[in-house]
Amino acid sequence: MIKRTFVIDTAETNPWRNLALESFLLENVPPETCILYLWQNKHTVVIGRNQNARKECRAAELDEDGGFLARRLSGGGAVYHDLGNLNFTFLLPAADYDLGLQTEVILRAVRLLGVDAQRSGRNDIETRGRKFSGNAFYKTGNNSYHHGTILVNVNSAAAQKYLSVSQDKIKAKGVDSVKSRIINLVECNRAITIEKMKWAMRRCFNEVYKTEAGALTLENACEKLMLPDNFDIKKNIEDNYAVFSSDDWLYGKDPPFEWTVSGRFPWGGIEIRLLVKKNIIEDAAVFSDSMDVEFILALPDILKGCAFNEDSIGAKLPDTEASGDVVKLIFGGHDG
Repeated sequence: MIKRTFVIDTAETNPWRNLALESFLLENVPPETCILYLWQNKHTVVIGRNQNARKECRAAELDEDGGFLARRLSGGGAVYHDLGNLNFTFLLPAADYDLGLQTEVILRAVRLLGVDAQRSGRNDIETRGRKFSGNAFYKTGNNSYHHGTILVNVNSAAAQKYLSVSQDKIKAKGVDSVKSRIINLVECNRAITIEKMKWAMRRCFNEVYKTEAGALTLENACEKLMLPDNFDIKKNIEDNYAVFSSDDWLYGKDPPFEWTVSGRFPWGGIEIRLLVKKNIIEDAAVFSDSMDVEFILALPDILKGCAFNEDSIGAKLPDTEASGDVVKLIFGGHDG
């Protein structure tokens, strides 16, 4: 039974740090305690634990535009986050996990701001038949969490841009995202803001759990979470951050996939087929009518062993216009 509640609200917008904090809270939530964690990510695509990053988003374009790719612990599909979205996480012992209560907090909060909302299936919350909140779940040891999004005023054009991958380029295994019609809450009530949504979530969290939630911070976390005085919270979070920001976590979880692109340039037409495992190009085949026979013949050996990113491939290719075209073609900059 939940007897104590806390709210932690972070100003951090780096998704890897936010996931690192979420993981710390999950590992250390005490018995009979529920924590509501409110957080935001800036310009980020977050994929589910078992998804193929390359299949779910335009990772190269996202990186080029200064965005982040993140992989969470929970399952489910890929989502786009910006500062028009509010993320929430309920962290609590698995024995006290109650999806109905947790979802009731969100429903009450949205209704408090004048928007009628309903739960749809297990994972979504909707209004006017369109989704504004997607939810995912995770359990480890004795603890669990339920987290998700609340779309207040997200840039839907950016979401479509980065979550759209040409399916004729990739043959891959993994869990696919389910596309749903989404809606921003400002379309229902222009007065809704992120701050108002946070206020409503706090108020309804107290109502549903019939407690007065205390403020949780990194400074008082040892006391509130009943951790030893010498517990190194900063190191714990930094260790988690190192995992969530690593290429091994982001791409090493990907099942192997085949990537095929083709295009035509002033120097000739070209088709490139790649086999990628754990973000490394294991095999490559190149077909072309280019007059530069030596360049085409050398390409497969150059590509094999490269990390599947623009910098790694660009560093191994000769400094020529054709090389630049090849890199752009592989990562979506040209369709011919």
